[in-house]
Amino acid sequence: DKLIDREDINGEALKRAESEGIIFLDEIDKIAGRQTAGGGGPDVSREGVQRDILPIVEGSTVNTKYGPVKTDHMLFIAAGAFHVAKVEDLIPELQGRFPIRVTLDSLTVEDFKRILVEPENALTKQYAALIGTEGVKLVFTDDGVEALATFAYEANENAENLGARRLHGILEQLLEEVSFEADSMQGEVVIDRAYVNARLKHHMDLAALKK
Repeated sequence: DKLIDREDINGEALKRAESEGIIFLDEIDKIAGRQTAGGGGPDVSREGVQRDILPIVEGSTVNTKYGPVKTDHMLFIAAGAFHVAKVEDLIPELQGRFPIRVTLDSLTVEDFKRILVEPENALTKQYAALIGTEGVKLVFTDDGVEALATFAYEANENAENLGARRLHGILEQLLEEVSFEADSMQGEVVIDRAYVNARLKHHMDLAALKK
């Protein structure tokens, strides 16, 4: 620590943030002003948040604990689901600061399959490691992963589209029994298509009824 000049480090960090910084605003649809139930104007509180964000996106100096930071040359990226609100519900000034718009396609079965197995911290790997601490080996077969991906896709189609978040709930339901009884189990648990169908068919039927 004695060899490190914190002031120099903070100064360099501020300089890099100002020239190469990227600010990602997630769930911006949550502050889009919707029409009130009585047919009145957009939600005032949501519009207020937008007007607070606007000067930062336009370019201003923001005070931080490391010193003032200029946002003039930062890249701002915003994302939102916009299932209820629309981009047009944002105030015009804020819309104008995001001139490039890209619409993403819904996740396919193949996308879900890749999400389940490819990332370093994929959910299947996390659950295998968690159950493994109890001495039980969790094995996901290819047809089991495909069945999980299919259930996730169909659940999003039949109920609210939660994107990849849907996988968390599905895996919790699938492995509920194993999670609670792992300490009394031994050997290997194989998650194949039959295992998935047997434990998730009821939940899928309920999702279909909600459509």
